[in-house]
Amino acid sequence: MSTIHFIGGEKGGVGKSVFARLLSQYFIDNDVPFVGVDADRSHASLTRYYKEFTDAIDLDFFESTDKIMELALEKETNVLVDLPAQSERFLDRWIEENDVLGMCEEMGINVIYWYLVDGGRDSVQLLGKFLPKYSVVMTCAVVKNEGRGSDFSDVDNVIASVSSSANGTLKEAVLPALHAPTMQKIDKHTFSFWAAAHLKESGEAHLNLMERQRVKVWMRKAYTMFESILNG
Repeated sequence: MSTIHFIGGEKGGVGKSVFARLLSQYFIDNDVPFVGVDADRSHASLTRYYKEFTDAIDLDFFESTDKIMELALEKETNVLVDLPAQSERFLDRWIEENDVLGMCEEMGINVIYWYLVDGGRDSVQLLGKFLPKYSVVMTCAVVKNEGRGSDFSDVDNVIASVSSSANGTLKEAVLPALHAPTMQKIDKHTFSFWAAAHLKESGEAHLNLMERQRVKVWMRKAYTMFESILNG
């Protein structure tokens, strides 16, 4: 059975692309079949860091977005879709006009929407509009990104307000922060997270010993979080 993973959060700068890269690395490290779909044309982060696993789509056109379903039906796999900010209206139209969720149910395809938040006012308001609509029709995992915020009390209030009507499809998780200078170095050298954690050859760009250790600890915590949602 295939699973489509939408990685979104309508606000920009909440860490969607980092999350998509991290989930990609989780699938690779655990020999789980997946294909990445990069819908973020302005940054194309998933394409840049995991090019050999990633295709690009244009949400403006159904013919391009249809690739998501085609990949899920082609073989049993995980289809990881990195969405740009302010893309919800495009995804809404594709889902509603094609009854994508009905098709997924008929074809036995799971759907998870990973919704990244930073705890700020805009992020909270957008979450408050998203959850009542989608948490009743698909699994929604609200991810509180500690790399982008520290106070998630308003997020918790939004989750509490809709949890009773979500029928068990609403989940929540915390993505721990990675030391900011370490993340900046990873991005400077365009390292995959595997390369960031393991490369140490002299004469080549690499993180130092403690930076690699920080990445390994961060990835281990994130992987535990993924498993709690995927296996919960």
